[in-house]
Amino acid sequence: MDNITDVLIDKIKEKSNPAVVGLDPQLSFIPDCVKESSYKQFGKTAKGASEAIFEFNKYVIDVIAPYVPAVKPQIAMYEQFGAHGIDAFVRTVQFAKERGLVVIGDVKRGDIASTAKCYSDGHIGRVDIDGESVSVYDEDFITINPYLGYDSVEPYLSNLEKYGKGLFVLVKTSNPNSGEIQDLYTSGIAVHEKVGELVANWGKTSIGRYGYSAIGAVVGATHRTQAENLRALMPSTFFLVPGYGAQGATAEDIAVCFKNGIGAIVNSSRGIIAAHTSRKYARFAGEFFTRSVLQAVIDMREDLRGIVWN
Repeated sequence: MDNITDVLIDKIKEKSNPAVVGLDPQLSFIPDCVKESSYKQFGKTAKGASEAIFEFNKYVIDVIAPYVPAVKPQIAMYEQFGAHGIDAFVRTVQFAKERGLVVIGDVKRGDIASTAKCYSDGHIGRVDIDGESVSVYDEDFITINPYLGYDSVEPYLSNLEKYGKGLFVLVKTSNPNSGEIQDLYTSGIAVHEKVGELVANWGKTSIGRYGYSAIGAVVGATHRTQAENLRALMPSTFFLVPGYGAQGATAEDIAVCFKNGIGAIVNSSRGIIAAHTSRKYARFAGEFFTRSVLQAVIDMREDLRGIVWN
């Protein structure tokens, strides 16, 4: 079975684009022409909101599928609507995979071993129901929080090998206050660097043909110096890089995460799916919003290509 990071890199090379689109839909991003149909059928309810989100996602996925290798749905945007939202999340994952995209479930789970096993089996493994093995969420990768230590990570590892799945472990996040904890020094090393060393070590047994592990790291582009240090510290770790676009990071900031044109995938969420709300793409508002999604994806690809692929 192929290392899932190899599969992702193959798709990046095929599309000449190291971008992942974050499917983080908020109702304020969704054009009225999409919402009205769902509200007419289900009302302004959790069901109505969830159906609007799923319909919006389908439009977005259909437009971006020829141009990007992967999508990253953020589960909180769906969980807030309860069971209907979770159903929209599951259907979004399935729809994206049917369109040939790698799916990174941005779930950021982190808990004790017994709970982690449930998260692992549900999201990247299979759940045993009285002897029947059932796939539930079926993402290709998920994000996890390692701050409970190895016993909270270990339950995921068997499913990586058994089902050909992957992880992206939070190491240095893109939010402004991440340094309050992640940049603290202990025994002469920053916390994020120590976590980076652990992640690199956990991934040593799952190195693929491109030289990268199935256990990747979330490394924010908004902290360029730390990202550069982590790349040197973690040469066989593939990076998921948030912070591009709406959070302020540029292609030049992101370049330090790559080695010879590969080594990372760069996330943009609002910058793509909410492009029609920006002044730059305002001419594509309303029922023409998918044109803004397409143009924003193409613009991001060209921006990244100028730095990464030279």
